[in-house]
Formats: sequence, C-alpha cells, structure tokens
Amino acid sequence: MSPQGMGPATQPPKERSSLDLVNKCEEMMSQAYEFIRHFPKHQQHSLGADIRDTMTRLLHLVYRCARRFYKKTTLEDLIIEIDFLRSQVRVAYTSRYIDKKKYTNWAKMNDEIGRMIGGWYKSLQENAGGDGRRRKRENGRSGQSVAC
Repeated sequence: MSPQGMGPATQPPKERSSLDLVNKCEEMMSQAYEFIRHFPKHQQHSLGADIRDTMTRLLHLVYRCARRFYKKTTLEDLIIEIDFLRSQVRVAYTSRYIDKKKYTNWAKMNDEIGRMIGGWYKSLQENAGGDGRRRKRENGRSGQSVAC
C-alpha cells in the first residue's frame, strides 16, 4: 500500500526502467551461456570467456548506474560495453561458432538492450539541459554570466 493508503505503491519510472534493463541483461546472459556451450572447445575458454566477461561487466555497470547520482559517465561506459559485445558476437558468427538463427536472436537482444541504454542516456541529457553545453546562471552582481 502507498503511504496514503490509496493502493499499491509503485516504483519511480527511473528505477523501473533500470530493473527492466537488469532483467533483459540477465535473460540475454542465460541464453548466451547456452550458445557459448556449443562453441568449439578451444573457443569456449577464449572468445567464450571474453564474451562472458563483457556481459558480466555490462550487468555490473547497469547496477552501478542505477545507484549513482551522476550517471553520464557510467552510461557512456555502458554504451561502450554493449558495442563491444555486439562486435564479439559478430566475430563468433563470422567464425561460424554460432549459426544464423542464434546470431539473429542474440543480435536482437543486444539491440533491445542498446536501445534501452540509449533511451536512458537521452532522457538524462534532456533532463540536464538538452544539448550538453555548460549551463549558465546569473551571478547576481552586475548581470554577468558565469559558467557552472
């Protein structure tokens, strides 16, 4: 119940979206582990281990970003990690460690996670003032602007 007793309490949208992102990452990881199990033996411990490490870092960054007050740099790190994961999955496909069906499934999951991260980043920029430039405020003395 909510504090006023009006009905069930709901999470703020930001926390719900990070929870959705965590769920998507965990879902992708569980399917990816199954895909990696079918890699050739010599690649399970090299490329497969690298992919697992990248997915673990991705999930770690999602949790870290959800807890941080200043999220911009952590979100940029998330964007880098998802791009690197896409590259690793592409290498696994071109090396024929996964078939086309698994590749398209994995790529769709990566794209969905990437869109969620991109939307989070875009909403953060819109809330911070839009174009990423330094905001100016009035100094109060002679009407001069000073960079924050």
